[in-house]
Amino acid sequence: MSKSDVYILAIESSCDDTAAAVLNNDKVLSNVVARQSIHEEYGGVVPELASRAHQQNIVPVIDVALKKANVDRSQLKAIAFTQGPGLMGSLLVGTSFAKSLSMALHVPLIAVNHMHAHILAHFIDEEGFDKPKFPFLALTISGGHTQIVKVNSFFDMEIIGETTDDAVGEAFDKTAKILGLPYPGGPLIDQLAKEGNPKRFAFTKPKVEGLNFSFSGLKTQILYFVQKNVKENPNFIEENKADVCASIQNIIIEILMDKLKLAVAETGINQIAIGGGVSANSGIRTTLKNAESKYGWKTFIPKFEYTTDNAAMIGIVGYYKFLENKFNDASIVSKARIEF
Repeated sequence: MSKSDVYILAIESSCDDTAAAVLNNDKVLSNVVARQSIHEEYGGVVPELASRAHQQNIVPVIDVALKKANVDRSQLKAIAFTQGPGLMGSLLVGTSFAKSLSMALHVPLIAVNHMHAHILAHFIDEEGFDKPKFPFLALTISGGHTQIVKVNSFFDMEIIGETTDDAVGEAFDKTAKILGLPYPGGPLIDQLAKEGNPKRFAFTKPKVEGLNFSFSGLKTQILYFVQKNVKENPNFIEENKADVCASIQNIIIEILMDKLKLAVAETGINQIAIGGGVSANSGIRTTLKNAESKYGWKTFIPKFEYTTDNAAMIGIVGYYKFLENKFNDASIVSKARIEF
C-alpha cells in the first residue's frame, strides 16, 4: 500500500463533545465537533446526560465528517478512536461504534490515548504551523490534566511532572464559579482578563517540589479572597471582575512558566509544545510565544481547533500507529483511567 492512500476515520467521545474527523495521511480533510449545551444549566458535565447525547450525535457527526471530506466509507483504511482517559459512559459510545464500523468495513481498529493525542496534534500537516523535533517537552493542560511530558518519539513519552491534586482547567472553572460566571468559565476568565490589571491583586504560589503542580490550595485561596472582599463590599466582584480575572490568570501562568523553566534547565531541552483545552487560553499562548525571545526557546502552539477535544488529534495518532501496524482487536475496552 502506498503512503498516499491512507484514509482514516477518527472518533473522539471522551467527555461532552462528540467529534469525528477524516484524515488523508497527516492532513485533515474534515474535523467535525458536536458540542453539548445541556451541561451549562448544571454548571458542569453530567456524565449520564453526556453519554446519551453522544448516542444521539455520533451517527450524524460521522456522516457529516465523511461528506465534508468527500470520502466514501469504502476508502477508509482504519478506524481510530479514543480508548481513554475520560468519562466511562461517553467513551463506551465511541468505542462501541468504532468496533462495529471496523468489523462492518473489514478495516483495522486503532485505540488512542487521549493525552497522547493532545501532544501529537502538533504533527498534523497544517500550513503555517511548524512541527517539533524529537526530543521536546510537552505541557499538556486541560480540565482533568496538567502534565509536563518528555517526548522522545511518537510512542516514547515520559511524564516528568504532573499535578498532585487538581488540574489547571479545574482551577479556571472553579474560579469562574466562585465569581458567578456561567459554565464553561475558563474562556470567560480569559476574555475578562484582557481588560484587567494582572498585578492588581496578589496571590501566593503553592510550594511544590520538583516539576509537579498543585492547584487545590490556589482555589481555596481565591475562594477566601473573594468571600472576604464581598463581605466588606457586596459589589466587589462586579466592580473588580476584570482585575480579579487578570490577577488569577497571571498567577496561574506564572506557576506554569516556573515549572517549564525548571524542566528546560533539568533536561536541556528547549523545544516546548503546548496542548489540551487550556492551551486555547490567549494569555498562556502569548506568554509561551514571548518565551522564544526571552529564554531562547522554540515554542509550538497548535491551531486553535486542535486544542480543545477534537477527532483530528485522534486521527493523527491513528495515522502514525497505522504506519507501524499498531492495531487492536474487538477485545479492546474503554478505560476511564489509562496508563500513560
